[in-house]
Amino acid sequence: MLSVLLIDDEPALLEVLKLFSERSREMSVHTALSATEALRMLPEKTFDAIIVDYDMPEINGIEFLKILRSEGDTTPVIIFTGVGHERTAIEAINNGANFFLQKGEDPQVQFRELLTMVKTAVERTYIGKNLGTSRRIITDLVNFYADPCFAIDREGKVVAWNAALEQLTDTPAGAMLEKDDYRYAVPFFGNRRKMLVNLIFEPDEEIKRQQYMIVSRVTKGPVIAVTKGLKKDGSEWTIWSKAMPVFDGQGNFIAAVATVRDVTSTFKDIVIHDVTEDAVAHITEVAPRETSRPSGIFDKILGTSSQNPSSYYKDGVILLRDKKFGDAIVEFNKALELDDKLPHVWNDRGLCYRETGDNKSALTSLLRAVELEPDNPELLFNLGETLEMIGVLYLSNKYLGSAIQTFKMVANLMPNNSDTWNHIGICYKEMGQPEESKFYFDRARDIHIWKKDTPIIPRRDEFLT
Repeated sequence: MLSVLLIDDEPALLEVLKLFSERSREMSVHTALSATEALRMLPEKTFDAIIVDYDMPEINGIEFLKILRSEGDTTPVIIFTGVGHERTAIEAINNGANFFLQKGEDPQVQFRELLTMVKTAVERTYIGKNLGTSRRIITDLVNFYADPCFAIDREGKVVAWNAALEQLTDTPAGAMLEKDDYRYAVPFFGNRRKMLVNLIFEPDEEIKRQQYMIVSRVTKGPVIAVTKGLKKDGSEWTIWSKAMPVFDGQGNFIAAVATVRDVTSTFKDIVIHDVTEDAVAHITEVAPRETSRPSGIFDKILGTSSQNPSSYYKDGVILLRDKKFGDAIVEFNKALELDDKLPHVWNDRGLCYRETGDNKSALTSLLRAVELEPDNPELLFNLGETLEMIGVLYLSNKYLGSAIQTFKMVANLMPNNSDTWNHIGICYKEMGQPEESKFYFDRARDIHIWKKDTPIIPRRDEFLT
């Protein structure tokens, strides 16, 4: 009979699993209500395997695992978690865990899965196999994710391709497993090329050269970036990717894992490939106040005074439409120097910053616009889009929730604007609430069917007529 230590701060769960183990007569379960209690037990008794809950007060499951491995204890460890988040799984593997299992509602099914994992971990330990370098754990890791995900080994061969990715790319796992030479990029880009998963150890400059807009990066950790791709049907889409390295318990790199999302609807108007580091630096270095002012285009044509904010605004709008966002911001800054209470100027300035990836400046400008004109649906909609985009980029429910509240204000002002209802649905979907999102998606569809859609007309059109 296998001897197992189960560590969890939920007494009811300990009792249930202990009861199942007694009935099975295959596993003898000893329990501890905290990692501290377990660490006191270990010097006095050895176990064939340890099952530890990830989310515990004081010392969580990962911290317990680190302590165990730092003391040279190689007992197989299974991380028991209530959330299916890839960060937890990656951290568990990188610190020497043998398996990880997401908590379910059926304790009997849960026990059978745990028993199988314990047997497998113990068997592999006894025959000298290092599970940290096995394909099995990488496959388990990828299948653990709810998001579309795949993994490549050190040689660049696909070793895992989950069901969610099959659905996203319309490409079965069987057609991708063991494939190398960047063939796995074809479903995303229509050709073979380096993907973010191939660039995790490359400098930022190389990632940008491969036409990725970097969202965030952690040393020896995940890289998050956005790029444009090409679907099988020839249509363009925007791809959000998170790629991260996986190491075994000894710190050896064994694989790279990538999570992929289709964020086309969120980034439909965002320029990605045209944004360069120099352009962003130019924009952020623009002085908010300048002493000299070259005459604007409309000054010359209409003979208006250079001290007229509307002329600078008009110049900025033309530059914005030409996608010269840095130059447009310069003109908008000039207009705001003369009058800082122009909501439409703050709005378009924020949109320019958003296009360059400067989300902090974008939010500052858009919030100022809404502060000046809180009942303007156009300004609220642009703010909501920006909050949604940041929420999607950083997987932040805080920003997504703020976006929902902002879009609901738009819906109150324009109940027949289908884009607003659709965006609310997207936010709820990204927050993992599909039933809630369905209501809003259905509302957007019904507006189209009834042909009652009321679009938001950009106010800048008034200034160019």
